[in-house]
Amino acid sequence: MGKIIALVNQKGGVGKTTSSINLAASLGALREKVLLVDLDPQGNATTGVGIDKGEVKKNIYDLMVDNATIDEVIIKTKFKNLYIITSNILLAGSDLELLEKSKLEPGFKPKAQLKKYLDEAKSMFDYIIIDCPPSLGILTSNALSAADSVIIPVQCEFFALEGIMQLLNSIMLAQKNLNPTLDIEGVLLTMLDNRTNLGLEVVEDIKSYFKERVYDTIIPRLVRLSEAPSHGKPIIAYDPNSRGTEAYLNLAKEVLERNGK
Repeated sequence: MGKIIALVNQKGGVGKTTSSINLAASLGALREKVLLVDLDPQGNATTGVGIDKGEVKKNIYDLMVDNATIDEVIIKTKFKNLYIITSNILLAGSDLELLEKSKLEPGFKPKAQLKKYLDEAKSMFDYIIIDCPPSLGILTSNALSAADSVIIPVQCEFFALEGIMQLLNSIMLAQKNLNPTLDIEGVLLTMLDNRTNLGLEVVEDIKSYFKERVYDTIIPRLVRLSEAPSHGKPIIAYDPNSRGTEAYLNLAKEVLERNGK
């Protein structure tokens, strides 16, 4: 039975999508069968693995709003052991549509739509990685309802801890109301510029706050990492010998180790 991990942070620009793509691809390279779920209406994880959104027949919107089947929306990428459920801008209006359906259909749960489908997919994959939107709305609530655990990406910058308490409160509310077994898988430090004292101070602040939950692997700020998505490739395919590839492979190994593999 697979494990569902959501990458969550309501702040944009913290490396959430980059980390979702590259963690998923790195787990695939380590012989795990992985499903990447693009839950962001911007669809950046979709384009980041080389999928043309315009050519996709059914995506995450069709799954959650129009009752497509899980088999209809899973696409095999060209990367080893990596599959994806794509997204596009239609998902931006899904909050209102899901709420409307809850008024019309007794028993319909707008915050738990994704769970029933991903529970079905769990038997098909070793890991399911959800790339969440930069908000704490209904889409992210669906991810928290469906996930076994969350990874919180935190950028190594001055305002790193800003908003973290709100995020932790949302996770606790999800545990109370939606998913009592939801756990924090880990905290991932991203975009470290180790030429500055500030970045290193932030690392120490985060580690003192989250203790052993912080991964040993820290993702550096690298040009090659930011270039890779525009080529439709995870870093492991775009530049196999880069520091970015090394970092995400190390993160994937830590994830496996924490899960007894």
